Amino acid sequence: MDKMPKPRLGFALTGSFCNHRAALDVLHALAGDWDLVPILSFHAAGTDTRFGRAADLCAEVESVAGRPPVTTIAEAERFGPSDPLDALLVCPCTGNTLAKLAQGITDTPVTMAVKAHLRTDRPLLIALASNDAMSANLGNIGTLLNRKNIWFVPMRQDDPRGKPHSLVADFTRVPEALAAMTEGRQLLPLFLA
Repeated sequence: MDKMPKPRLGFALTGSFCNHRAALDVLHALAGDWDLVPILSFHAAGTDTRFGRAADLCAEVESVAGRPPVTTIAEAERFGPSDPLDALLVCPCTGNTLAKLAQGITDTPVTMAVKAHLRTDRPLLIALASNDAMSANLGNIGTLLNRKNIWFVPMRQDDPRGKPHSLVADFTRVPEALAAMTEGRQLLPLFLA
C-alpha cells in the first residue's frame, strides 16, 4: 500500500536574523509531518551577520527540506495555481515584510510566494518578529487579521522595558498554530503574557 504524501508547506524566512536559529528549530520540528518547500527573502539568503553566515543558513535549510530554497521572485511566483502549496508559513516575518503584505507590495521571493499562495485561497500563517509591532506596524497586524486565510502564531513582548514596541512569536507554538489554521481557526490567545 502506498503511503499518503505529506502535505506541502512553504516555509518562508525573512531577515529577522536574531530569530533564525529559532526558525530553523521549527523547520527541523516540522520535517516529519510536512513536505517542506523553503523560501528565503533576498536578505535572509544573502546577508552575513553576527548571527550567522547566509551560506550556512541556506545549506541547513536545504539539508532539512531536501531541496534548495527558492530565492528569486520568478521561482516564488509558481506557488499560485500552477504549483500550489497546502499551507504557507512565514517564520520569522519581519515588520518590513508584514507591512508589504498588508499593502500588497510584491518585491521579494517571500512576498511573491504569499501573493501567489493567497491567490488560490490557501492558508497563510505568520510568525511575527518585529521591533515596531506595537507602533508603526500595529495597523498592519490589524489589517492582516481581518483578511481571509491569514493567521498569526501567538506572540508576546520579548523585552517590554528595553524594546517596548517589540513583539515576537512564540516559535514553540508554530506546530499548534498550524494545526489550528488547518481547522480554520486562530490559535488563542493571540497576545501572550
